[in-house]
Amino acid sequence: MRKTFICIILLSLSLYGCKDKAQQLPFMQMEIGEKVMDGKTVKDTVFRTIPPFRLLNQDSAVVTEKDFKGCIYVADFFFTSCPTICPTMHRNLLKVYNKYLGNPQVKLASHTIDVKYDTPSRMKAYAAKLGVKGTQWEYLWGRRDEIYALAERNYLVSAQEDKAAPGGFIHQGYLVLVDKEKRIRGFYDGTQDKEVQQLMLDMDILLASYSQK
Repeated sequence: MRKTFICIILLSLSLYGCKDKAQQLPFMQMEIGEKVMDGKTVKDTVFRTIPPFRLLNQDSAVVTEKDFKGCIYVADFFFTSCPTICPTMHRNLLKVYNKYLGNPQVKLASHTIDVKYDTPSRMKAYAAKLGVKGTQWEYLWGRRDEIYALAERNYLVSAQEDKAAPGGFIHQGYLVLVDKEKRIRGFYDGTQDKEVQQLMLDMDILLASYSQK
């Protein structure tokens, strides 16, 4: 029987013969299993990817994974009434937005975890207050179970309701970097300026790796 192990790791890309600095961002999540080749059982590495999704954005328009085709993007999970880390996260993420504004290869995706309160229109007002226009930065709404599953199973960040927590939710302040193949390439503490600066450096490396293909 085929055995599969789910690993969250930092891969050394030297294993794949990558020598150029522009190709040296790690892959954060993979599956290791087995397959038969020429009658021999060998290890098989498959990188896990963000699965298809169907959500609504701040304009009440349907957004799917196809809207991110050809883009690297930064994902996070937040809620507009958050009294703790979200304001700092999004002030820092605004730096990312402004740096790459108008770049068709870069998007941002902020998923609300307060699906009862954060209607698309409320998120549109929130975006406008930050000075965000258009849909390069998508504010995404979906069913509660769908959003929480995306957060914990796919983006690997916690998101859950907790009446005892400030604002009624527990969530992490990570910004998640995803490449054009929907593979996770990095996690960054969105409340820390130096980590956001590192995120932007890594985004430049990732974009450069595609320009060399």
